[in-house]
Amino acid sequence: MTEIIILACAAIFLGLRLYSVLGRRTGHEQPVAKPVVKPSEPMVQRGSVESLVDRKPESAGTIAAMVDPQALDGIRSIVAADPQFDVAGFLDGARSAYRMVLEAFWRGDEAELRRLVDDEVFEAFREAIAARAESGETLENRLVAIERSSIDSAILTGQMAVISVRFDADIAAVTRDADRVVVAGSMTDAVQTHDLWTFSRLLRSDDPNWILIETDEAA
Repeated sequence: MTEIIILACAAIFLGLRLYSVLGRRTGHEQPVAKPVVKPSEPMVQRGSVESLVDRKPESAGTIAAMVDPQALDGIRSIVAADPQFDVAGFLDGARSAYRMVLEAFWRGDEAELRRLVDDEVFEAFREAIAARAESGETLENRLVAIERSSIDSAILTGQMAVISVRFDADIAAVTRDADRVVVAGSMTDAVQTHDLWTFSRLLRSDDPNWILIETDEAA
C-alpha cells in the first residue's frame, strides 16, 4: 500500500505511468495485470482479410502503417486460422479498450472496472483506488488523443492468438491533494506516452472479446 502511494507521488509522470502489482508496467499509474477487457463495442472481426502478400500498392501501404514488419508472419497465421480476423477492426477495439481501462481507473469507477476485468485484477485496481482515497488524492487525467496505434507483434500458438499493440498517446494529467491543491501535472500540457499492451483470444471461442494480458511501456 505504501509502495503504491510513493510511486503515485514521486515521478513527474504521476498519474501517467502505472505500476503493475504483479510485475507488469502499464505506463499509466494503475496496477494492471491480466485485465479482461470487455469493451462496450466488442473487438469483433469485421470482414475477411485477404492475403497480406500480393496486395494492391495502396492496400499494402495501409497494412504497413498498421502492422510492424516483424508481426506480419504472425498476422498471416492468425488470418489463416480465422479468415474473419480484420486488422483495422481489431485496432479499433484495442483503442476502445485502451481508453476505457484508463478512464475507469482515473475516475475510480469500481463498478465499471468490475465489468471490464476479472476478480483478481479488480482487487488490484480496488486496492490502488483505496490507497489513493486514503491519501486524499484525486486524479484529473484526460486522454487527449491516441496519435497512433499499430500491431507490434503477433503470434499464434495452437488456436491462441496473442497480439501486442503499441499506443502513442497524449495524456493531460493533474493530481490534487485532499485540499484540492495541484501537487503534480498540468491540464494544459499533455505528456506523450508510449505503451505496449498485449491482447489474447482463443480463436475458436464464441466470445469475440480479446483479453488484455500484459501492459508495459514501449521502447
